[in-house]
Amino acid sequence: MLTAAELTLPADSAAVSERATVLGVYQLPVGPEQGDKVPSERFEGQINRRTWRVEGSGTVLQILAPLREQLVEQGYEVRLDCAARDCGGFGFRFGIEVVPAPDMMVDISRYHFLSAVRGQEAVSVLVSRAGEAAFVQVISAGPRDAAAEVQKPFVQSETGPARPVDLSKVLEVRGHAVLTDLVFESGSTRLRDGEYDSLRELAVFLDANPQYRLLLVGHTDTVGSQAQNAGISERRAQSVKDRLIEAHTADEGRIDVAGAGYLAPIASNLIPEGREANRRVEAVLLAD
Repeated sequence: MLTAAELTLPADSAAVSERATVLGVYQLPVGPEQGDKVPSERFEGQINRRTWRVEGSGTVLQILAPLREQLVEQGYEVRLDCAARDCGGFGFRFGIEVVPAPDMMVDISRYHFLSAVRGQEAVSVLVSRAGEAAFVQVISAGPRDAAAEVQKPFVQSETGPARPVDLSKVLEVRGHAVLTDLVFESGSTRLRDGEYDSLRELAVFLDANPQYRLLLVGHTDTVGSQAQNAGISERRAQSVKDRLIEAHTADEGRIDVAGAGYLAPIASNLIPEGREANRRVEAVLLAD
């Protein structure tokens, strides 16, 4: 039975998120972006996506290099090893699968990517800095009979409780943040009833920072026309605004809405997982 890589992360790292697909397809990037496309190799099986936040001042290469060495020692063959510009910069970043912010933060000018293969297993590592911290994303794909090993492919050198990413810090560092906990009614633009931490944090942020306004932007996948999706995405953004006002007494005059439709994907629309990631609402920070 194939087993997944077990790597040691820096001692000052903390787990942020974990997403698993029992049976799916992962397109492993194996070359720099060329002509708006990223060359890839298909791997089918169980897919695991994990992210960590790493405190400290280490560069992206200082974080990635030990992980690369461990992969090579375990028999993995490196397929791609590149830094931001050499990978293709903006085009590469938006041509590969990346866990949505705030779970994974990527600075277009400060990231390093590595992909490696061992038999029927694939692993990709993405490291980037954002403000005072660095973020690590690991996507592993392999046969389902290796599921027990793939579930937790990385071991921290010192364990500790996972620390959630502060939404206000994401807004201030990147200027925008995906509201990852929102759930809409099936086939509807109405936000499902319930408490959402992201909306509570947005309301607190607005109240504490009167110099800012927010633009809520809805996004969709590519199913349907752009005109239809623009309308759907704007109505979803409006639903989020309405909930902010009703449940958290946010200042209506400081919140605008817009619908981008499918014009700004953060993942491939060719796979179900990518389409799901693209259906989202983002908060964009504006000066008052």
